[in-house]
Amino acid sequence: MSNVELARRVGLTPPPCLRRVKRLEEAGVIAGYRAQISPEAMGRSLEVVVSVEIAVNDLQTVEEFESRVAALEEVLEFRRMFGRPDYYMRVAVADQFAYEKFLSQQILPLPAVSRVDSHLTMKRIKD
Repeated sequence: MSNVELARRVGLTPPPCLRRVKRLEEAGVIAGYRAQISPEAMGRSLEVVVSVEIAVNDLQTVEEFESRVAALEEVLEFRRMFGRPDYYMRVAVADQFAYEKFLSQQILPLPAVSRVDSHLTMKRIKD
């Protein structure tokens, strides 16, 4: 969003709005900016929220699991949770067949995995 648009939304003129943004950046409140990539534009219109439970507690296996999953290009988000499930991931793939291949070849063979539940996204309401 441009500074002019931000200023309009918060009821300021652009110069003081820009000064406030700069102060927030310098204070570390604004940690950075990111590009929002459209999975659909990349041919990945099927989004799946996946919950994963693991059956091991040793640190090395957990770190290896996290490292391998985080490196997968289909994984958009990956979070370790308190309680069950142990992990949530958001995955974007081309279609159901691509998801089945991803799950059976990339996730299920990992030694830590004990249970996986998949939830296909019907509609994205808010990102």
